[in-house]
Amino acid sequence: MQVGLALPQYDYSVAGEDPLGFATIVEYARLAARVGADSVWLSDHLFLDLARYGGSPARAGCYDPLVTLAAIARLVPDVRIGTLVMCEALRPPSILAKALATLDRISDGRLDVGLGAGWYEPEYEAVDLPMPRPGVRLDRLVEALDIVRGMIGGRPLRAETTFNGTIDARCLPGSLQQPSPRVFAGGKGDRLLRVAAAHADGWNTCWVWTPHAYRERLDVLERACEDIERDPATVWRSLGLYALCGEDEHDLARRFTRLATSSPQGVLADDLASFRDGRLVGTVDEVQDQVRAWEAFGVETLIVGVGAVPFQVSALDDVELVLHACVTV
Repeated sequence: MQVGLALPQYDYSVAGEDPLGFATIVEYARLAARVGADSVWLSDHLFLDLARYGGSPARAGCYDPLVTLAAIARLVPDVRIGTLVMCEALRPPSILAKALATLDRISDGRLDVGLGAGWYEPEYEAVDLPMPRPGVRLDRLVEALDIVRGMIGGRPLRAETTFNGTIDARCLPGSLQQPSPRVFAGGKGDRLLRVAAAHADGWNTCWVWTPHAYRERLDVLERACEDIERDPATVWRSLGLYALCGEDEHDLARRFTRLATSSPQGVLADDLASFRDGRLVGTVDEVQDQVRAWEAFGVETLIVGVGAVPFQVSALDDVELVLHACVTV
């Protein structure tokens, strides 16, 4: 199994650092490479608040993923880079395909691409777009997946589309990876899984999952593949999980207390016992057992978020221990 790290990206990501400095992002990326992680990941928002997680409704600033990953690709040459996930609404898909092809070349062919239908209404409002209902957002995602996958490798694409008009274009130059970088769909609903089966190279979901709940979603994915006569094993599965690891139970409790203290106010009301549920949490041996169990589900890439909310990171030594436990399975 490959292991990735969700990097700090937001002004809430690192305790005591607001605004977040680019040097800090690079520091965590270099740590991931040094420990032996395979990839680092950034999300796609214009800003983000933590109200849905029990935190502040104030908007936190963030780094643009495409620009930031391009810089990381040159400064940290030993890991793959990925988007978790690009929001379909924020960029025309043909323009996104061009940017991604360039990013793949800048990174010497180390790019993986996630696309999603979008969920955060305030950023739709910020760019003066009405937020479509879920079905329309998924229709738009299908079209974006088809356009990006069709163009990113440099192949000509001509298509009549519903939302983007007539596409008659190609990326010149195309991506370094051929025929193209892997493009996956992010989400968890039944229709999203059908979209992933029919229009994407893979599927991702995150950040809190029990094995039982994940198995139920896999059943939906496998049925969707059967319906279109696709081998489910060809769907690249990546999974994001919040994670925390300790050398022993006492050390784990100490690190959890530190995480609770350093996390944004209101987002971590659980005790350690509750925090374990649906997350990659435990001693080194326990975390490694959990990693093996996820690998048995066919998860090929495990992306750890060493925090309580998306793209938050705990202390460097917490990240180092979690990654070390995962990569040494």
